[in-house]
Amino acid sequence: MRHIDQARLHQFISAMPKAELHLHIEGTLEPEMMMKLSIRNGVALPYTSVDAIREAYRFNSLQDFLELYYIGMSVLLTRQDFFDLAFAYLEKVAAQHVTHVEIFFDPQGHTERGVTFGTVLSGLTDALDRARRDYGISSKLIMCFLRHLPEEQAFETLRQACRCKDHIFAVGLDSSETGHPPAKFARVYAEARQQGFVPVAHAGEEGPAAYVCEAIDVLRVRRIDHGNRALEDPALVARITHARIPMTVCPLSNQCLQVCPDLTLHPLRRMLTAGLLVTVNSDDPSYFGGYVNENFLAVQAALSLTEAEIVTLARNSFIGSFMSDPEKAAALRGFDAFHAKW
Repeated sequence: MRHIDQARLHQFISAMPKAELHLHIEGTLEPEMMMKLSIRNGVALPYTSVDAIREAYRFNSLQDFLELYYIGMSVLLTRQDFFDLAFAYLEKVAAQHVTHVEIFFDPQGHTERGVTFGTVLSGLTDALDRARRDYGISSKLIMCFLRHLPEEQAFETLRQACRCKDHIFAVGLDSSETGHPPAKFARVYAEARQQGFVPVAHAGEEGPAAYVCEAIDVLRVRRIDHGNRALEDPALVARITHARIPMTVCPLSNQCLQVCPDLTLHPLRRMLTAGLLVTVNSDDPSYFGGYVNENFLAVQAALSLTEAEIVTLARNSFIGSFMSDPEKAAALRGFDAFHAKW
């Protein structure tokens, strides 16, 4: 691809409408906000400056990242904190032409610190409501269970979510994957489905392809978050493709966490070629060096993705979402109209 074509394609990526389906709101905590909230709330951090926090945002594994991630969480205490966190993210992605978001949040990471479930949820929903009014961004909330904690604790979190069904659309599974297979949460997922929550789960990021199988067969997920290692099992790939189960891929996260240190070797194009319904997302953008546009730009440059492939990925972001069928159709019409004018 000639340089001028690449430049034009990057302009297209930056301007095109898109959805983001894999985003941890706690992972949007920028160093400046972490420091601001620590001062506002009187929370001591092991860092003396914003630059020291930024320097700490260098890690080599999921576990190293999670240790820092939970330190960052400690500054989030009030409804206003959660509003400020979420609205800062929503302002950023509005400028990146994101029109729909499906956001993970980790209530157990807060309730175990004495922050109430209602405090977390009210701050987030305040921000989502304002983003709809100010920017026209539609949204869904996905409540995650922390997989390194016992399933019994997940049941308590689910009980609290059942009182807030108007605000929480789906349940997910995140945190340390290795040694915590999806089947560990079979019972709580069965209850969540019974209660009407849509199931999704992180699987096949660091864990094996067998974890992806478990997420489908045991948890009955409607979407797979990450899923890179599913490619190790051709029969599984064929099954996911046939069932049209979306996969939310996060290139810069994969690079930072050493899942795929070299983006030129990233499996995204192989996933597309296999017919998988893959999407591009940012995961924890403040920690991984980029929001959704930066992920598109980085993986496009690394793999020399074509305009047609970028169009497929962008359309997949709406197709793979939990928007209603009429909402998806409208979003796709809007995207296709934008593309035709481009």
